[in-house]
Amino acid sequence: MNPQNDNIPAGIGLMLLTMFFFVTLDATAKYLMQFYPTVQVIWGRFFFHMILVLTVLLCMKSGIKQKITSKKPGLQIARSFLMLATNGLFFLGIRTVDLTTATTIMFLTPIVVTILSIPVLGERVGMRRWIGVIIGFIGAMIIVRPGMIELDIAMLILVVATFTHAFYQIYTRQVRVYDDPLTSLLYTGLIGSIVMSTIVPFQWQWPELTHWPLFLLMGLMGCLGHFCLIRSLRIAPVSVVSPFSYTTLIWATGFSYVLFDELPDYWVFAGAALIIASGLYILHREQKTKPSADS
Repeated sequence: MNPQNDNIPAGIGLMLLTMFFFVTLDATAKYLMQFYPTVQVIWGRFFFHMILVLTVLLCMKSGIKQKITSKKPGLQIARSFLMLATNGLFFLGIRTVDLTTATTIMFLTPIVVTILSIPVLGERVGMRRWIGVIIGFIGAMIIVRPGMIELDIAMLILVVATFTHAFYQIYTRQVRVYDDPLTSLLYTGLIGSIVMSTIVPFQWQWPELTHWPLFLLMGLMGCLGHFCLIRSLRIAPVSVVSPFSYTTLIWATGFSYVLFDELPDYWVFAGAALIIASGLYILHREQKTKPSADS
């Protein structure tokens, strides 16, 4: 994109909205899981996501065929399964882990992407970026504190979610060259709803009338979040808007306190500081060394 066409204020605003929408989705899921099986909540997130995207496509006057047809269906299916896995693991984790801690652990994703870029994308990672990875790992160890606190399987599940999310981001980078963003949005909801619709009947609990809007809200927040993220990265440099993704920590802390009366200990914030610093440094190195190999 031509830098002269950048709209940095709008890009930042969209990134801030993205983080709010995503945390609202997570908080709504955590609330609903107090009443319904995790499988059903995951189903609702993807089913209503699919319904909303299909509604948008049906309202379009032209280009529908191009939007629903992928040039790389295998890649789309793979990334959609990875998003399903990420949401499923994350929802399982936040059943018992507060939103702030869970969100902080997910900040490890850019670090994992850096590690996976070596075998998956064949990229060369230099010493400086490895230092960033090590700092982020130390931050994660401060949060999890193996040997100092009782091992929490939910935290391990969240760590696994950072890997599935990292693969999802890598595949999304690859598929964006071939398909329209709406195509990716449709595949995400379609694959997730199909898979979960085969499982949810075995654990189905008929929702209360007042809870149906919350199931719909999850799908809406997922769609709006992904749409704002795509638009943000299209109209502003990634190096400018990406740091604002860490505002999820603010939203997550607020939702945790107001809705669930949960607050993490100071170790979580200490670890978050290291992970955020590591992520920002890795982003800086990636932007600085784009034309050549990392030093």
